[in-house]
This record gives sequence, C-alpha cells and structure tokens, in this order.
Amino acid sequence: MNPSISSKRSFSILCFTLLVLLGQEGTFAQSDTKAERPKVGLVLSGGGAKGLAHIGALKVIEESGVKIDYIGGTSMGAIIGALYASGYCATELDSLFRNTDLGALIQDTFPRGAKSFYEKEDSERYALTLPFNDFKITFPQGLSGGQNIYTELVGLLYHVRNVRDFNELPIPFFCMATDIETGTEVKLNGGYLPEAITASGSLPSLFEPIEVDGRVLIDGGVLNNYPVKQVRAMGADVVIGVDVQHGLRDREELLSATEILLQINNFRTVGAMKDKAGLTDIYIKPDIEKYSVIDFEFKEAIIKEGENAAVFNQHALEELANKQAAPRQIHVPVAALDSLVVNRLILQGNDNYSRAYVKGKLRFPLAEKIAYEDLTQGIGNLAATGNFKTIRYKLRTKGLGEDLLIKLQESQDKTLIRLGAHYDDLYKSAAMINLTRKNLLDKDDVGSFDLILGDNIRYSLQYYVDKGLYWSFGFNSRLNDFSWDVDYGVIESNFTVPPDPNINNIDLEIFDLTNQFYLQTVLREEFAFILGLEHKLLKYSTTTLNEELPEGAIQSPQEDNRTFFENSNLFSTYGQLILDTYDDRYFPSRGVLFSGDFHLYLFSSDFNDNFKEFSVAKARMGGAFPLFENISLNLETEGGFKLGASPVTSLDFVLGGFGNDLINNFVPFFGYDFLSLPGNSYVKAYARLDYEFSANNHLLFCANYANVEDDIFRTGEWFTAPDFSGYALGYGWESFLGPVQVLYSWSPERKAGNFFFSVGYWF
Repeated sequence: MNPSISSKRSFSILCFTLLVLLGQEGTFAQSDTKAERPKVGLVLSGGGAKGLAHIGALKVIEESGVKIDYIGGTSMGAIIGALYASGYCATELDSLFRNTDLGALIQDTFPRGAKSFYEKEDSERYALTLPFNDFKITFPQGLSGGQNIYTELVGLLYHVRNVRDFNELPIPFFCMATDIETGTEVKLNGGYLPEAITASGSLPSLFEPIEVDGRVLIDGGVLNNYPVKQVRAMGADVVIGVDVQHGLRDREELLSATEILLQINNFRTVGAMKDKAGLTDIYIKPDIEKYSVIDFEFKEAIIKEGENAAVFNQHALEELANKQAAPRQIHVPVAALDSLVVNRLILQGNDNYSRAYVKGKLRFPLAEKIAYEDLTQGIGNLAATGNFKTIRYKLRTKGLGEDLLIKLQESQDKTLIRLGAHYDDLYKSAAMINLTRKNLLDKDDVGSFDLILGDNIRYSLQYYVDKGLYWSFGFNSRLNDFSWDVDYGVIESNFTVPPDPNINNIDLEIFDLTNQFYLQTVLREEFAFILGLEHKLLKYSTTTLNEELPEGAIQSPQEDNRTFFENSNLFSTYGQLILDTYDDRYFPSRGVLFSGDFHLYLFSSDFNDNFKEFSVAKARMGGAFPLFENISLNLETEGGFKLGASPVTSLDFVLGGFGNDLINNFVPFFGYDFLSLPGNSYVKAYARLDYEFSANNHLLFCANYANVEDDIFRTGEWFTAPDFSGYALGYGWESFLGPVQVLYSWSPERKAGNFFFSVGYWF
C-alpha cells in the first residue's frame, strides 16, 4: 500500500473521531445546560386578608426574573395563585385587589337595587332573621354563602372558562380543600376553576360549605394550609414558598369566633410548618403578625409587607433566575370581560321556583349582546331573594355565544322567624315578631305575618306570588291603631263639632284596617306598576268630648262614651307607579325616586251620611347625589289633591311630624307637630344635607316648605310663596336595630320647637 495513501486515511479517521467526540461533548454540554434549568414551584399559604401579602411577594419574584412553572395554594393563596396561573401579572393583581371592596364581597351584601319591592321592605323592617323549620330555631352554617366572591371570580377567570384540567392553564395549578364529611384533604386540579378556589377558601364560620362534584368541601387550610409536598410532586426542583400563617395567639388577641377557630386549627399546623419550611428552598415569611384574617381594610399595608419580605430574599431569587436562564416574555394583559351573548339558559335544581321566576330575576334577554354587568346584576337579583343557598353558574362557549348553566341549591329554610324593635314619638314603643313561610301554597309564593306589640297593637299580613316576567299578584292586610293630641282647630276644620273655647286639644284615636288585592309588574327590580282593589275601615274617635254633639259627630255609649268623627268602610280601586333607585331608604346618597298613587273611592258605608264618589292623587319625586366625599344632598318634592265635590274629609292630607312610614295621607313636615296642617291638597319641597363623619354616623340638616289648604291647585295657591316652613338639625346612626335618629325641629312661624326621636326600622 502506498504510504502516503495510508497516512491520508489515518488522518481522515482521526478527524472523524475528533468530530464525533466533539459532537458528543457538545451533547453532554447541552444536557448539562438543560439540567441546570430547574423547574420552579410556588406555594401560597392560606391566611384570609393576610394572603394579600402574596401579591407583594409576586411583584418581587417577577422583578427578579424567576419563571414559575407550578403553583399550589390554599384558601386566599388558592385565589391569588389561580389568578396568577391564569395569566394575570402581579401588577394587575395589585391594582385589582386595591380597587375591590373585599369586605362587601365577603359579607354577601347586595345593593338595594338588586331586591324586589317586597324584598326591600323585608330588609328594611327586621333586625334579626332566623330559620324556624319544624318550629325549631336554627343558625346558618356561615355568615356568608360566598356568592359575591364566586360571581367576581367567574368574571375574572372568564378567559380560561373552557379549561377543565388545571394543568392546561398558562401555569399548571392546583388548590387544596377539605372534605367535611370524611375529614380528608382534597386536591383540586380539575373542574370549574372559580368553583374550586371558592371551595378552597370557604373558611368555617365565615363561609358556608360548598358542594363540588358530590363532596361537601370547606377551607383547605383545615388540613393542609401549605401544600409544599404536592408542589414537589408536580415536578418542582426548587420551591418558593410564601407563608402568611401566624402562630398561636394569646388571649388578648382572640377577639372573635373566627380567630378562636383559627387558633384551634393552628394547634396542628404550627407544628407541621417546621417540617414544611424545611422542604422550601426560598422561604418568604412576611411580618404580618399584627393583622388578622379579616383585616381587609389594611390591604395596602399587607401587600407592602409581602413585598418587603420578598426583597429580603431577592438575592436568592436572582440567583435562581440566572440558573433558569429563561428568556423574558412580554406580558399580554388579560382582557376585561365587558359583554357577551347568552344563547341558552340551562337551569338545574329549581324544584320550587318556576323558570319564569328565575328568568324574571335575571332580567336579561337571550341571544342578544348584553353587558357582563347585566349578567352579574341578574345573579345578584336571584341571590338577594334569599331563596337559594348557593347559585353556581358556568359559562361555556357555544358557537358565537355562550351557554349559561345555573345550578341552584334551594335553601331548606322555608320558615323564618324575624324580630324587630322600634320607638318613635307617634307609635311609641313597639316590638315585632314575624313569621314568614316560603312556598306556602304554591311555587314562587311567600306568606308573612307581623304581630306588633307595645303601646299600640298592630299587625300586617302579606301574601305575594312572584311570577317574574309575568304579572305577579298579592294580598295585604294591615291594622294600624294610635292616638295623638291634636289641636281642636284641626278637628273643627274637618268635622262638624261644637265650637268650644275651653278646648285646645283633644286626644284623637285613629284606627285603620286596610285590605288590598293587587297585580304588579316589575322592571329591573326598580320600577313597579301596580293595580289593585282596596277595602278600608277607618275610625276617628275621641274620649275628650263627652257631651251630646250635633249630627256629624255621633257619640256611642257602647264604647266608653267615645265620640266618633268617622267610622266607615270605604271601597276603592287604585293604581301605583314606583321608581326607586335610592341606595338606602333612610340615608340615601345616590339614586332617584318617584312614587305616584291614585285612589278612586267608589263606595262607603257612609257613617256621616255625606259620601260622594271622589279620588285622591299624590306623587313624590326626588334624587340623592354626593357633593363631596361623605357629603350628600337629598332633594325631593311632592304634592297631592282630591278630585270631586265629596265633603268627606277623613282622607284629606295632614302635614306635620317626622317619620318614614306614616299611613294614609299623613305627611311628615319638620317645624310642626304631628297632624297639624290639614287640607285637601298640598305641595311640599324638602332638602337634606347628610355628612357621614364616620362609618354609619350622620350629621343631618333638613329644610322643608309647603302650602296646604283646600283646593290650592284650583285657586293657584300652590304656585305662591310657601305659607309654612320648617328646619331640623340632628344626628343619625345606622345601628343593627335600624336607624337611630334624633332631630331638633323648628319653624319661623312658631315659637316652640320639637324634638323628634326614633330607634329602629319603621314598621
């Protein structure tokens, strides 16, 4: 063989061998590089309001350049972790939580506009409501059903609504819950994401348990408040943990039932955290011991403490980011859900409430584009009825629109006992006990009976069938009975009585029994049109006069020498038009009000033998709006008149006094005592300045002006300068019993002023 050829061949083999070896070395180098890119898991513990520190920690983790590959969380850690895993960045979460009233979400408070007129009356009458099933008083499983939180989460997680496997989220995720029946922990890594994290955060006593796939679940923190082992099992090489739990507290800090339950739970978790902290590579522990699980009002400070704690670990975070060598990704903000099309409504669990009832509460059309706020408002309307323990709804993409699946769990509390207490200058002291029965005779109905005991015995019976989109109907029966020291001149101007200069005032007793049957249609819970029939037994009497009177004021010896000015049964038909968007009945700061009433009196038993057919029309309108922070102005005007030549004066207007629930045509008017200014027609203007100087505490200044006498609209007197004026200065407090109000009232036309005092809801 030629030596030169052999040398060339050997050289070629050597080069090939070197290339192979270099290639293998490069492969080994690449494998080593890949091995140096660790998978990072994030553990977020539960802790209620203290869990907001997770947001501050996430901001620093992001700034350090760490890429999170897996997230596991419990309770508040589950909520924040799920949002982050779905695509929100830390800055978006910071903005979102800072601008959300978390306290209102937790309490399941619904705006007044979410309630029907019947439900508004209920919520503004009773101080305490308790289930009374089988004649046994029971207590709810939690202070809140978590409905507002669930509704908020459905909207925030709309962009991942079709994800059923949480490993398919932008960052794989799971959360922990506890099966209350078996006492075992439950790892939730699939299903409907808002439902899963709501269950994970259902803190006992604060929230009711949640049923998910047949299991009754409560807060995962009961058994596993820091799921570090589960994050390791997902494949995490390095674990970052943010622990917002606190240790055992001393007696001075155990100020609520929630704190005591957490203390009991912490007996176990405090010990378990020693081992779990050891399994955490970068352990972030914010200094938030001074805050409790319900201190949501300190959210800015708590978020900042989370940020500070993460900054303390920033060097380790940056080293981890360098090991990952992950390229920086441009964040695409999550688009807010502003509108959608609901093509189909699927209902489950509405056994005792018709589809028409549910659709009537939702109040949005199908197969049309609606604002997302319309959907949340409809769900709020449904929840505000109190007829459903839980309302879990899911949105599923279907063609160009969505299917809305609503799973209803009806409340088993069909019988309720309700209590109230009240004092005012007219009705004096009163205690009320109410019995309410839902589904009394049929679906969609409710029956209610108030028995009011005190200085004046009264009752109110209501039966209402809510047909949602269709005409609803109901029956009311109400007994009112009270007496008041009335100027004798008021009696002389309205009834036939003998002139007597020796009588200045008489004790007038007013007895009113009213029965109504009505039809009602409602638009968006704020506008109602009512048509009805009414029977009224009306008695005006006194024991002050015991002499023989002329015709028109008949003395009845059968009733303790009582003199009757009126004792007639009156029959009428009536119509009402009501628009009410006030945010509060007693201290409105926003909204408008219109209330119109027309009664046509057709028949009477005619005690005074002077009845002729007549009508009474009245209307009230106004608005409330904020002027500055915590300062609002309420402006209203109202008026009324009688149509017809009937000499019946028993239903004329009488102005004077203070109150929110005066019967018939008695109209409150500052500056004058109750039942002081009579006439068959009137106009009135009213203004109130409300300064809420601290939460639920109001400083009030009121002014009102009026003209009132017979036929002012015919004579033009209604358009002249007001004959009567009055002012009031006072204080109001929103207490658990209802509003407490103390007002001093005066008028330039009178020398004496009046103090008006009331405690509790008016009924």
